[in-house]
Amino acid sequence: MGARRQVIINADDFGYDPAVTEGIRRAAREGIVRSTTFMVNTPFSEQAAADTAGLSVGLHLNLARHAPCWAGFPAAWLERGELSEARAAGLPAEVVEAEAHAQCERLEALTGRPPTHVDVHKHLHRHAGVLEGLARAARARGLPVRSVDATMRAALRASGVRTNPHFVGDAGAEAYWTEEELERQLSGLPEGVTELMCHPGLSPSHVRSGYAAQREVELRTFTSRRAAELVVELDLELVSFATMRD
Repeated sequence: MGARRQVIINADDFGYDPAVTEGIRRAAREGIVRSTTFMVNTPFSEQAAADTAGLSVGLHLNLARHAPCWAGFPAAWLERGELSEARAAGLPAEVVEAEAHAQCERLEALTGRPPTHVDVHKHLHRHAGVLEGLARAARARGLPVRSVDATMRAALRASGVRTNPHFVGDAGAEAYWTEEELERQLSGLPEGVTELMCHPGLSPSHVRSGYAAQREVELRTFTSRRAAELVVELDLELVSFATMRD
């Protein structure tokens, strides 16, 4: 037999909304989710911090909405005092670097521990300046960063930042992770480490989101009997960014 395949099943958006956070907790308690990434600058972050026990918790770097954590964030890059997805693409690397450090510090203050890794809300590190700034902060803190494709993976590694060798996941008009899709993807995983990005949760109770009922489909998928069976049948090892072998 070859090397055992490792899977990081990471639920994005912890702290985004109380119902989403509760759904992620259920996906961990009752299912196969072991890792999450925390949005630390929302109105619900403090409440969510009490629910991180037992989870591997990374930072879901949020440059798309809510107030920044860095006190020196330039007002010219904000919209009415808040971060903006539209402006994130042009953020200078040094601004992203400072904000990434500030959000890491906020996570540690909330949870009492540093993040295990970093990913970015809406994959905004596809933009060169965001990726560069994040890579600087991650390298300084010794943190892995999610890569979503081969180009990003190569850039992170060239910057001296650890990353996942493989990645799968999406979010759109339909729920991405049905039981059928989970079985299809897990059955075809390559050797080594794959990050599986998911969005299980309950429909948001406070935030309007285009990914709402879809979260409940994903929650049912990751807490299903079939999901647990697949891990055993396929001899998969569920890991986190802190425990992956790369």
